[in-house]
Amino acid sequence: MNTTNSNPVRLQEVRHEMAGLRKMLSGDLLTDKSSLLMYATDASVYRELPLAVARPAGTGDVRILVAFARNHHCSLIPRGAGTSLAGQVVGDGIVVDVSRYMNRILEIDVKNRRVRVEPGVVLDELNQRLEPEGLYFAPETSTSNRCMIGGMIGNNSSGTHSLVCGTTRDHLVSVKAVLADGKEAVFERMDRAAFEKKCDSNDLEGDIYLNIKEILADPGYRESIRSGYPDPSVIRRNTGYALDVLLEDSFFSGENKGSGEDGGFNFCSLIAGSEGTLAFLTEATLDLSPLPPAEKALLCMHCKTVKEAIRANLVALDFGPSAVELVDKVVLDCTRENISQKKNRFFIEGDPGAILIIEFARGSREEIESVSGDLEKMMRSKG
Repeated sequence: MNTTNSNPVRLQEVRHEMAGLRKMLSGDLLTDKSSLLMYATDASVYRELPLAVARPAGTGDVRILVAFARNHHCSLIPRGAGTSLAGQVVGDGIVVDVSRYMNRILEIDVKNRRVRVEPGVVLDELNQRLEPEGLYFAPETSTSNRCMIGGMIGNNSSGTHSLVCGTTRDHLVSVKAVLADGKEAVFERMDRAAFEKKCDSNDLEGDIYLNIKEILADPGYRESIRSGYPDPSVIRRNTGYALDVLLEDSFFSGENKGSGEDGGFNFCSLIAGSEGTLAFLTEATLDLSPLPPAEKALLCMHCKTVKEAIRANLVALDFGPSAVELVDKVVLDCTRENISQKKNRFFIEGDPGAILIIEFARGSREEIESVSGDLEKMMRSKG
């Protein structure tokens, strides 16, 4: 784990410019050792000391930071709560923390089930605001009481209920962002005419559209994308830039979809999951969902082995569960000796090799009892 900046010469060259940068920002710029150490790591094991920590007050500050980074050849590292597990917000550039000031819920459109937010909005706080309207932002994470929308877009968050809720990408309508040239751009669904107009723009945004046009319009590239990416039926498959999703959800797919809603083009499909590497998001518009059914139940299926639980999972999926989780024997054995977790073992019978936990959410208790009974019969029939 590296706790010193990887390029001390560049550190000295850039750091003497920090005083001028600090005066230009409406937000904060931190360069003291304590702050740098706090931002040198996330929830992972990685550690690297940044050049500085910026807390922008808004889009104007982000544009200033982008210009500074471009002129001084250093990176910007967008950061929210720092809950990432693979070092995504760790680096030797300028960490840009959006949680302090860029955390406003800008607009709630109940009629169209949409919300417009800044990237530093916390998921649980957003859903608390939406609950009285009977709505919520469906993608979830285990860190929902602190994770932020910008980070969820960055890693295309999903969660336990991805079977029914999908991922963040599925609910991302549009984003406002600052590009590497310091200009603001809006990425949203557009038809072919609007796309071609963007390609004619004589700036970086136009170059971006021309570049993706060259890639997706090429039959060879299209075939490589389709054959090289994971099975599209797998919902949770964050494997880099989602060119496959962008391809199939656009008029470049090779099918004659026309220029309507199904044949449109939306760069948001690529931005979601890009970990802040393509543009600096300053605002996002999200699709909302009606609150889930109030009635829920768990079926805790005891299995002899993990392999048996995996086979059982394939059966469970045919019955429309809202979530399925597997707990293996290692975890089960740990809970047996854990003082705080012993009380949570009340439902465990005997010494199973694994437990498959299947959740159903329906409009009534009777519906849950019916589908649960049908599932149990099927499971028992298959041994």
